Amino acid sequence: MTTPEPASPQPPVPYGTPGAPRIAVRGEAHLEVDPELARLGITVGARGRDRRAALDDLTRRNAAVLDLVRSYGDAVERVETGAFSVTPELTKYGRGERVHNYHGTVRITAELTDFTALGELTTRLADLDLTRVDGPWWSLRPDSPAHREARQQAVREAVQRAREYAEALGTRLVALLELADAEAENRLAHQAGAGRMRSAAYAVAAEADTAAPLDLEPERQHVYAVVDARFTMNPPSL
Repeated sequence: MTTPEPASPQPPVPYGTPGAPRIAVRGEAHLEVDPELARLGITVGARGRDRRAALDDLTRRNAAVLDLVRSYGDAVERVETGAFSVTPELTKYGRGERVHNYHGTVRITAELTDFTALGELTTRLADLDLTRVDGPWWSLRPDSPAHREARQQAVREAVQRAREYAEALGTRLVALLELADAEAENRLAHQAGAGRMRSAAYAVAAEADTAAPLDLEPERQHVYAVVDARFTMNPPSL
């Protein structure tokens, strides 16, 4: 005689019962806050007919950029070198692999937290020989309090919405069954184009006055949070 297998537990139904009705709601929050970081992309270049000369120029200009960025002290939170290259450029005409020039680049990223120094640093970087500046790109820190505030506000909005539904039925909430982050993570949305600036590379004569600092207005950041919540409520009298 075979022993019957124990019945597998039934999954919970996604809806309520007459004795314990359920309410499913979504809570959303949208905050606009000031940015906490500004990132600059810096590309240092050098070009010459001789490989060693091009490399020496690139090394010197790279050191000048790093010294300038680091001279701003605590205003700069991070400096990173992203990529380095020295590329031979072949002549367009003629036979054989004849090198016409050598082109070298170094890409540097700088993150600033003091926006009062940002305009001056950007202008001074753009004044350097064969140096291109892209940015700034504004952002929040991953652990910014704005993310927590958005999540908490979304939860409060979900509770308030569920409470209003229950009150409309003449009853009240009993218990929270489930709370889920609908987005898995908060989404930080910003329009890079609106806060982006590009400076063409150019050389400045030694006698020229230093260019006036750029007036850069920080771009407001948009923080979103979405949660789904399910509650039980007392049976209403319909």
